[in-house]
Amino acid sequence: MRTLQSIKATEKLEKAYVRDIISSSEYETECQKLIAHFKTLASTLKDTVPSIERLADTYKMDCPAAISRLLTSGVPATVEHRAAEAASDSATTSAAIVAECVQNFITAMDSLKLNMVAVDQVYPLLSDLSVSLNKLGILPPDFERKIKMKEWISRLAKMGAADELTEQQARQLHFDLESSYN
Repeated sequence: MRTLQSIKATEKLEKAYVRDIISSSEYETECQKLIAHFKTLASTLKDTVPSIERLADTYKMDCPAAISRLLTSGVPATVEHRAAEAASDSATTSAAIVAECVQNFITAMDSLKLNMVAVDQVYPLLSDLSVSLNKLGILPPDFERKIKMKEWISRLAKMGAADELTEQQARQLHFDLESSYN
């Protein structure tokens, strides 16, 4: 039942954002909460609800935006489609954003070294990293390393919160983070 509510709430939030009923910052905050709640619910109910898409079909839920947001992208639209507006920011703002990116890269790499490989541990770190990378106006939207982080976030979004990365996946993620950082 809570899974249905989570999907419906996300659909309503998506519609409110598209219609400019709520601000981007409110949308992003609430959407991140709903995504986190959904991931937790989906992982605890994966035995009883093996397919969210089938659940939506069974209950005739018309929630394409929510299904896309929760299952496919796994990040708020503001993060996914952030424009390169930061390019015109002052040098101090750019320096602060670069410092934030560095901090997020190091935190994510250190967490993997400390064997923090559960999805609910890794996902927020990669999400924060993706947000900070999208703030960098000097990087184009199709920058290879940004796309690589989005792919990892999408992959993690399809897993349950309690699922853990395999040793090979953790090693590959660390390699991708290290390559992007350098």
